[in-house]
Amino acid sequence: WEAVLAALACLLLPVRCLEISPEFSSETPVNNVVQDPRTGRVYLGAVNAIYQLDSSLSLEVKAETGPKKDRRSCIPPIHTNCDDPKDMNNTNKLLLVNPSNDSLIVCGSVYRGICSLVSLRNISDEIYYSDNKGEKTYVASIEDSVSVVAVMSSIVIEEPSKRTKQNFTVFVVGKGYGSQDSLKLISTRILQNYGEWVVFESVIDASAVQSIPFVSKYLHDFRYTFKDHGFIYFLFSRTMGENDNKNFTFVSRLCEQDSGYYSYTELQLNCGSRYRKAQAGFVASPGKELARSMTETGQYGSVLSWDKVLFLVASTDEDNPESALCMFPLSKINEKILEITSACYSDSGKINGKPVVYVPYSSKTKGTAIKHSCGGDFLPSPLASKPEFALKAEPVYTRKGLLTAVAVAVENDNTIAFLGSSNGEIFKITKVRVQSCHLKNDCQSCVALKDPYCGWCVMEGRCTRRSDCRRAEEKNGWLWSPNQQCVKIVSFHPPNLSCKKTQQVDINIPSLPSISPSDQLLCRFGTSETKAVMISSRVTCIQSPNPAAIPPTPEHEDFVSVPVKVFVNGSVELASGEYKFYNCAAAAHKVENTPCMSCVSRGWACEWNSKAHTCDDMTESINGIINIKSFSLQGANCPRFENPDPDLIPVGYKIPISFEGFDLEPYKHELIDNVALTEFPLRTQFSYDQSHETSVLFHVKDKQTGRKIDSLLNVTLYNCSQGREDCSLCKNADPKYNCVWCSKKNACVYSGLCDFREPQQCPDPKITDIIPRYGPLKGGIAITIKGSNLGIHREDIKSISVAGVPCVHQPERYAVSTSVVCQIGPVDPSSRYTGTVEVELEGGRRGSSSVYFTYRVTEHDVIFPDGGSVEAGDYVATPFCTHLIQTCRLPCRKDFSGQITCKTGEYRGEKVPSDALPVTVKYGKHTSTEVPGAFQYSENPTISNHNPKGSFICGGRKIVVTGSGFDLIQEASIKVNISAEGTSHSDPVEFEGETRGKNDTQLEFLSPEVHIEHDSPAYRTFLHLDNMVVELKPFHYHPNPTFSSLRKMDGQGFSKAMTAKEAQAFVGDVPCVVNTLQDDKLFLDPPNRAPTARSRMHRRDVTSEPLDLMVKFGNGEWLVGSVHYERKYEVPLPIIIPAVIVPMLLIVTISVYCYRRKSQQAEREYEKVKHQLENLEESVRDRCKKEFTDLMIEMEDHTNDISEGRIPFLDYKNYTDRVFFLPSKDGANDVMITGKLDIPESRRAVVTQALNQFSNLLNSKTFLINFIRTLEARSDFNARAKVYFASLLTVALHGKLEYYTDIMRTLLLSLMEDYVRSKNPKLMLRRSETVVERMLCNWMSICLYQFLKDTAGEPLYKLFRAIKHQIEKGPVDAQVKKAKYTLNDTGLLGDDVEYSVLTLQVLVLGEGPDITPVKVLNCDTISQVKEKIIDQVYKNLPYSQRPKVDSVTLEWRPGSTGQILSDLDVTSQKEGRWRHINTLAHYNVRDNATLVLSRVRHTQQSYDQAQESHEERNALLDDDKVFHLVRPMDELEEMKSNRSSLKDKSMTKAITEIYLTRLLSVKGTLQQFVDDFFRSVLSLGVPPAVKYFFDFLDEQALKHDNVDEETIHIWKTNSLPLRFWVNILKNPHFIFDVHTTEVIDASLSVIAQTFMDACTKSEHKLSRDSPSNKLLYAKEISTYKKMVDEYYKGIREMVSVSDQDMNTHLAEVSRAHTDRLNTQVALHQLYQYASKYYDGIITSLDEDPAAQSKQLTLRLQQIAAVLENKVTDL
Repeated sequence: WEAVLAALACLLLPVRCLEISPEFSSETPVNNVVQDPRTGRVYLGAVNAIYQLDSSLSLEVKAETGPKKDRRSCIPPIHTNCDDPKDMNNTNKLLLVNPSNDSLIVCGSVYRGICSLVSLRNISDEIYYSDNKGEKTYVASIEDSVSVVAVMSSIVIEEPSKRTKQNFTVFVVGKGYGSQDSLKLISTRILQNYGEWVVFESVIDASAVQSIPFVSKYLHDFRYTFKDHGFIYFLFSRTMGENDNKNFTFVSRLCEQDSGYYSYTELQLNCGSRYRKAQAGFVASPGKELARSMTETGQYGSVLSWDKVLFLVASTDEDNPESALCMFPLSKINEKILEITSACYSDSGKINGKPVVYVPYSSKTKGTAIKHSCGGDFLPSPLASKPEFALKAEPVYTRKGLLTAVAVAVENDNTIAFLGSSNGEIFKITKVRVQSCHLKNDCQSCVALKDPYCGWCVMEGRCTRRSDCRRAEEKNGWLWSPNQQCVKIVSFHPPNLSCKKTQQVDINIPSLPSISPSDQLLCRFGTSETKAVMISSRVTCIQSPNPAAIPPTPEHEDFVSVPVKVFVNGSVELASGEYKFYNCAAAAHKVENTPCMSCVSRGWACEWNSKAHTCDDMTESINGIINIKSFSLQGANCPRFENPDPDLIPVGYKIPISFEGFDLEPYKHELIDNVALTEFPLRTQFSYDQSHETSVLFHVKDKQTGRKIDSLLNVTLYNCSQGREDCSLCKNADPKYNCVWCSKKNACVYSGLCDFREPQQCPDPKITDIIPRYGPLKGGIAITIKGSNLGIHREDIKSISVAGVPCVHQPERYAVSTSVVCQIGPVDPSSRYTGTVEVELEGGRRGSSSVYFTYRVTEHDVIFPDGGSVEAGDYVATPFCTHLIQTCRLPCRKDFSGQITCKTGEYRGEKVPSDALPVTVKYGKHTSTEVPGAFQYSENPTISNHNPKGSFICGGRKIVVTGSGFDLIQEASIKVNISAEGTSHSDPVEFEGETRGKNDTQLEFLSPEVHIEHDSPAYRTFLHLDNMVVELKPFHYHPNPTFSSLRKMDGQGFSKAMTAKEAQAFVGDVPCVVNTLQDDKLFLDPPNRAPTARSRMHRRDVTSEPLDLMVKFGNGEWLVGSVHYERKYEVPLPIIIPAVIVPMLLIVTISVYCYRRKSQQAEREYEKVKHQLENLEESVRDRCKKEFTDLMIEMEDHTNDISEGRIPFLDYKNYTDRVFFLPSKDGANDVMITGKLDIPESRRAVVTQALNQFSNLLNSKTFLINFIRTLEARSDFNARAKVYFASLLTVALHGKLEYYTDIMRTLLLSLMEDYVRSKNPKLMLRRSETVVERMLCNWMSICLYQFLKDTAGEPLYKLFRAIKHQIEKGPVDAQVKKAKYTLNDTGLLGDDVEYSVLTLQVLVLGEGPDITPVKVLNCDTISQVKEKIIDQVYKNLPYSQRPKVDSVTLEWRPGSTGQILSDLDVTSQKEGRWRHINTLAHYNVRDNATLVLSRVRHTQQSYDQAQESHEERNALLDDDKVFHLVRPMDELEEMKSNRSSLKDKSMTKAITEIYLTRLLSVKGTLQQFVDDFFRSVLSLGVPPAVKYFFDFLDEQALKHDNVDEETIHIWKTNSLPLRFWVNILKNPHFIFDVHTTEVIDASLSVIAQTFMDACTKSEHKLSRDSPSNKLLYAKEISTYKKMVDEYYKGIREMVSVSDQDMNTHLAEVSRAHTDRLNTQVALHQLYQYASKYYDGIITSLDEDPAAQSKQLTLRLQQIAAVLENKVTDL
């Protein structure tokens, strides 16, 4: 195949790549590309050849490098050391320019990776090559998959003999692991012979970073290397160890002059959470714009344009990878490395007490390490950062597929990244697409792109690259986009023209490029065109348009603007603007009363003809009396009237007005006779609009013609009484108005209208209101006194008192006559708190209020709400007892209805949620109250998703936003901002939508209706949540749909923002069903009967008229046509009633009767059973209370143990071993639990390597799916094998749980399809009939382990301990495994056994003198006694660390001699053939007896004694059967019993059922522990795995029509309660290190069954024949069912767990626990299945094309050959 060089060249020369597209194709794949920066030559390293190209990618020289005769096992030179060499391709591994001697370093894959030096001028000239220098000169790798990187450097070597230093050119190499390669991970290679060193030899022997013994473990994959400021950096990925196949990205750094590699340090880089495997890197300066953007994000710190940034391309580590681009400033990398290395000197490698580094590779520490002088970076061992201290960055670009190359270019301060993919594609990453230039059709939109590669080609009128513009090099020929400038028209000459004239117009365009003689210029005024020429920077339009072509002047305007465009060469627009054509006749009417002045002062070339009284275009006549030109100063020569006198006129009083005339010569013979020219008396009347003042304009007309003479006559009418209602206000009026207070009229009037003199003093003040009327006892608040005659000046106020307390006047807030403000003082507690307000004015006038002011004590009841978000903006209200003017520390909304409302400020504390904070309310200056602990700040609400994600512009679509914390929000709204696309509109248009509702997890809005005001609008949708504003992304607005055809209901855009469920349609007034909605079609189901109204709006019967068909999308309604209904024959109503209704009623009546009779019978039966249960419960209630009290006292010790952390949780390995493998046929001896494989030592290494290869094969999804399906298709692969296989698979893939989850999801989807297709979806996950069902069980067990330890484990352990204690309080038959106290009726001891409680004093031999009291029963067997003693003595030890019953002996010492107690001995009593097991009562052991517990010594003597005891026991049991409490009937007794009467049997059954009341007693005693456990599982938090999996089930259910809510409920029940909780509940030893018995298991099974019943949807009808276990918890089941429903509902409403978050969680579990699991054993056991079904697997793989392409068959055959020790030809 061919590798196209254009893609690779673009990465080296990205700018040039866009201008031209040179191309070079090689005959074989290209491996490396380098460029000599001095000459521009490009060198390619390919398979079997290297190429030398010039800067235009033209071939200069080709040098053949292969194929070569070689064998991988051979050592060069081949011709002497190799038998039967074969032709092998020579893959280029390294290409490096060495400028020091103009050579090119070339390394290939043949001859163990030997390199050569060739000339840069001609690569066919070989400078150096040698293949006989041995292993020390092997540089590269012979394996294609191993990458090699290198960078040129220099090193100073000291010559001890000469005491001199010499500088040598070297290159530093980084290389991964190859089986036959050089053992150097990092090496420094010399390029000349020196001393004992030869060319290409490694001159530094640094064992710290050599390949052995760690490269095969860590699998380094080098991708990039570079130098900066004396450091060398390597970018690579590697694994964390031999048991972990996941790759992680690292950057390592060492000092360039570090001759010992002691400064080598690795820093982990995290590109997001998923992209862990490095693919490529590039170091460059970010450019000004990107540096600014990086700084603004806050993620990268401060970044300058000249800083260096590492651009990293990384991918996911899976079969179908995704890739991402991340940025890491080099300063942040160096800062992080310095931080972790400094920690080694300052705090033993710890920061804040946590280890930050570790030593990943074994190394030999040299004492001379620190003597090297590279600062604090030198350490004696290579270091690597811990994953927790990795340097993190979020991806700036992601893409599906594998990206393998990156290069970055900076053009005009803008940065462009070029990314290369594995299939040869190039992607350019900028703010716009690569091909976006040509999409812009005008200069403004082109420069708005700000794309450094785009610009406006002026003379071609196109948005292009510079190279595509022919005249770009001319001045102003190509306008670069980021400069944001276009060619503009600056001015016109003349600046405007009369609409009646035509003449030449000059246009000034300074930025116009030069016009050649061949260019044709054209001016277009509106639709008229004229030729033009260019002189200097001016374009001269030969002629303006004819007057007839000019548009008419708009109404109320005196000019019209006509668009002007300048074109070149016919169609290329150069510039545009607007030119004004004025109309002089319209100019005279712009100002109503001054036509002359309006004509000549507008700035147009107009003149006023006084004689004709017209405004015309300016002529050549002389400016004078008749013709007044426009250049007259503001119309100073116009005839006019001015200066009316007086200009103030009172209302209701007649006054003559005089005014002056100027420049009246044109009218001097036409004026009124006998009147002076300069003064005209006028008598007229004006109207008045009831305001204080009114301006009135009037004018003078020519009597003969009626034409207006310019009149600047303006007078003001005023009314004294308006706004001056009292005497003080009247006296305060401006003297120019001459207003007086007229006592007779009791009003303020003009002086000429009052016949009486104005009084010297106004009446006494009058107080009408006080605001507020209440105040605090300490005073300090301001009150406002309202009234009249409260003085004229603020100084008039002499004193104020409130309830007898002086009040300090606030003069700055005084309002004349109407308002006085004062600050009240404190009241004497002994005086009255209520009184009037009194005001004293100048002159002794006093006024007293008719309302009272009261001092009160302030009280606060409660604050609501009691919490809010840290973003604030919430309104907080506090009810209080008194009405005050309040001020809060926060802005306050004053309210006098019994509460204060304040808006909270932003919370700036660090602790979230905050503590309960006090709320302080301050009244005035002296009073404040505090409500402690009244308010708490919580986390801001979070938004996780929203649906749908689009709307039509008509709005009205229901938008549902999901998230959490919405209960904190008080005001929520949705708003849409619209601005022109591509512009930064400072004031966008905003539209707000309707809020429909909210709860804590969901908000509902209606999308706003928007109105488009731009050609290309840009929509941005925001949620306003109190003070928090969140942009809703993505959310798109689409154009409203259009309808084209009614008959077919065709149109466009229907499905862009609407679904069939949301759309509505109406025929007349009746809705019809929208059946199907496609983008261009709509299918409706019309009503079966004709509607009664023609439309939804008109409710009238018009059945004979056509009916409107209306379609409604949100707020949009479309009347798309009409519908006709055919009239059918209608049967008369009197016939319908007897024919249909009567029989129907008869049938219904009979059915109801039958149903009621059956229901009553069932109800009576149910009530009877229920009544019996209640009687039973009542009878044992007292007993339960006593039992429960005793249990609580006994359990207190256990609870204390639990609170001290003594719950014996199993560690993760033992937990998974027991859950996965304990139920297997071998139980605790299963090889997965023991971890022992029978593999010869000689083959162990080979087998381990093959199992690792098998692990890699399992990590191929194609192989694993084929593997599983092949096994499941075999009939002999039974259910037990499937369960065991799934558990093995879980352990084998534990290191990659994300992959395991993906496989499980794939198999589940297939299983779901099978069940849904078979019409039985409810049966899915009910049993473990498939591998995936067991995988799901194991997955749940893994994900819920931590939840068990943190939450549910404690109540489960308490329940187990309570059951165990309750059972052991009564007799337990050791043989038949039945107990007096149990929850299971089948395990109930049906006989009354007499017993008593004994307290034994136990001494443990050899463990000190302490005696332990132990409670036992005298009917206990000796083994039971031992168990209880061990439980009590060793209660602080887990069960696995306690001695076992068989390993201890019990001795009773009633006197001087002791007696060994045992279950069976010669003293055992015998009843016929039955022998009674010994009990304490048999030995007559009394209360407070002393017993000695001792361990069995394993000496030969004790062994002999044990043998004798064993033989004695066998002798006792040879002919006898044993029993403990209840002796079973012999065969003879059974025959006699069978002959007994039915009455006796019935009596026996009744007597047995009496003991069932014990079940109720035990149930009541344990009820609290059962409830606590159920509550912990169903309400105390939800693990993320449960939410993730339940969402997966919900999502898949929506895709299938026959999956209803009940089915989903069953799926969830089968996947979580059935597969996990019931398993753990029945087997507490899976999670705890405890011992369970059959009796305990029986009670736990009842609780587990109750839990399962609570999770089912079906109702359980109880009857007399129902099992006792069902009846036992009958009352509680309904409560538990509600808990389950609420639990499932709560999970559905939770914030979704993303794939990324789930994978992060799973990766953490893998990292934490995988190392401790028996992964190799699991792989070995899995291979046994592969071996057993080998032929079927091979056949399946051969038939799968994907498997063939990956050579999976061959890989499996190779593994089989190794593991089964076969010799094959593979």
